[in-house]
Amino acid sequence: MLFQDRTSAGQLLAQDLATYANRPDVLVLALPRGGVPIAFEIAKALNVVLDVLLVRKLGVPSQQELAMGAIASGDVQIVNQDIVRDFNLSEQTIAKVATQEFQELKRREQLYRGNRPFPELQGKTVILVDDGLATGATMLAAIIAVQKQQPARIVVAVPVAASPAYEQLADKVDEMVCLSTPTPFYSVGQWYERFGQTTDDEVRDLLRKATNRHQPLSLGTLS
Repeated sequence: MLFQDRTSAGQLLAQDLATYANRPDVLVLALPRGGVPIAFEIAKALNVVLDVLLVRKLGVPSQQELAMGAIASGDVQIVNQDIVRDFNLSEQTIAKVATQEFQELKRREQLYRGNRPFPELQGKTVILVDDGLATGATMLAAIIAVQKQQPARIVVAVPVAASPAYEQLADKVDEMVCLSTPTPFYSVGQWYERFGQTTDDEVRDLLRKATNRHQPLSLGTLS
């Protein structure tokens, strides 16, 4: 299945999430930056609150697109030991990459949220959204971060996913909503006609629009 762009993919996903519409206990959390345009369309269609959960992939130094792990707000860090072993990565290498990505994570937290508190997730239904799953590492970090807040239900919603990533995550959440799991997968961008980089300004603009629909919208640091 080929998607026109992130906006159209979000609109399609929203149709499969219609059961969550108009529910005050539902919160859509986007993984910036690519997940935000998709999550915006979902939150708009469902008439629920939109927020962001900051996650950063830990790329293998020699192959930046390949994730050896991920970090998320709330001091969450996961490492794919298979990748670490296959590439013979040292603890020092992992720590160096994690430190660099943590600095970028904090920069984006400040840029997108300022000093406002993160919304309360306990007892809520949380829909985690990204533009696709390749290894699933960043989404797994997001799931772990959200689980720490004791939500009632966790739903992962993505337009496209590699089958191994889909299967890995399906056992860790209450529901997986994915429109396509093509084989061979190649990359997330392969399944979009237009897959330009989402900018910081676009993220902030979409969050402002969401704020105007749902007051108050809290964008703060995850505790």
